[in-house]
Amino acid sequence: MKPYKILTAVCLLFSINNFAQVTTPPPADSTKLLDLIFTKVDFEAGYPGGSEGWINYLRKNLNANVPVDNGAPAGKFTVIIKFVVSRNGSLSDINAETKQGYGMEEEVIRIIKKSGNWIAAEQNNRKVNAYRRQPVTFVVEQEDGCDITTQDPYALFIGDNTVNVKIKKVKNSDLRLTLSRGTIRQTEDGQFIANVTEPGRVILRVYNAKSDREICATSFEVRAKK
Repeated sequence: MKPYKILTAVCLLFSINNFAQVTTPPPADSTKLLDLIFTKVDFEAGYPGGSEGWINYLRKNLNANVPVDNGAPAGKFTVIIKFVVSRNGSLSDINAETKQGYGMEEEVIRIIKKSGNWIAAEQNNRKVNAYRRQPVTFVVEQEDGCDITTQDPYALFIGDNTVNVKIKKVKNSDLRLTLSRGTIRQTEDGQFIANVTEPGRVILRVYNAKSDREICATSFEVRAKK
């Protein structure tokens, strides 16, 4: 029996590239210009049908259960894939910029590879080769009966964080919590305080202290304080 289930696979809008333009000014030899790969353009390359078409494509083709099937803890995971859209719309150099794991990068690369030709980017009224960065976000929900809440869902902040834990049929006094990076302590009123010191991602695991059996786990992105 799988310990987690997918809540949803959130397919976000296209990301925005924040790179410097490749050529200023463009080379005199126009044949060389055709071979360049731009990182900033007048009109960015896109999926046919725009963001709505891309979301519909993901809904039909993305296997949202990949992180669950590979044992991912609950959490929100954004995968970013970078690739080149050529002047004729074909795709190449498809690579992951993130390392969320649990098969998520491989799954997004798979569906990008089979997505067909895209609409090429334009620079100075010409179709050009251009880089594209595409995010896809997976959200894995805890199993029923394991409720872990924090100030910001799926995120912790550097320093102390209040973590509320409710497990069916198990008292908080009988729970033991661990963090993959950082420390966690329990207050007199039954709340847990998680302390983390650096950004990244941590996994919080909940155990039955009496049997030492893991009940559930969840993943948090650690951010700087607001």
